Amino acid sequence: MNTKSSGTSSLLKLYLGRGVLAVAWAVAFAFAHDPIDALAITLLVVYPLIDAVSSLIDLRALPDGSERRLTLFNGVLSTLAAVGVGLAGAGGAAAVLHVFGAWAVVSGAAQVLVGLRRRGPELGQQWPMLIAGGLSFLVGIFYNIQALGDDASLDVLSVYATGGGVFFIIQAGLLAWRARRPRTQTV
Repeated sequence: MNTKSSGTSSLLKLYLGRGVLAVAWAVAFAFAHDPIDALAITLLVVYPLIDAVSSLIDLRALPDGSERRLTLFNGVLSTLAAVGVGLAGAGGAAAVLHVFGAWAVVSGAAQVLVGLRRRGPELGQQWPMLIAGGLSFLVGIFYNIQALGDDASLDVLSVYATGGGVFFIIQAGLLAWRARRPRTQTV
């Protein structure tokens, strides 16, 4: 197995695992976020940590360069977000939405940049990752606006995680499909 197909296989497994974990987290959080108690705060901390660990796993396979720096940045950012949402949990839904929203904006922008760098023939067009990153950016802005109002609710986080998870699963499926397609040889 060459290093390109090995990298694709690793990324496929990472995306699939990340997607399944996000959907499972969304289901658990949907039933555990009201009231914001120790279980809800634990789940709030776990979600960005899933992203941080995924970034670190991805980082191991990347060569030096700007994609590596973006992935490292996202891993550090997600770790800080885990601490932030854990602390914000004591402040209620609005505080959590502010921190989660800020993280969603910045990590969404980073995801778009990484997706743009991975648009080559071996890793597919990355459109699910580009859409997910763009939506994360926009939804993060919405969360911060929602947190300013009287109707701040953490219900939206389960929807966010489900959507992100589905896009990761779709990208894994596209990578698997691309890996199974017969390759044409150029002379």
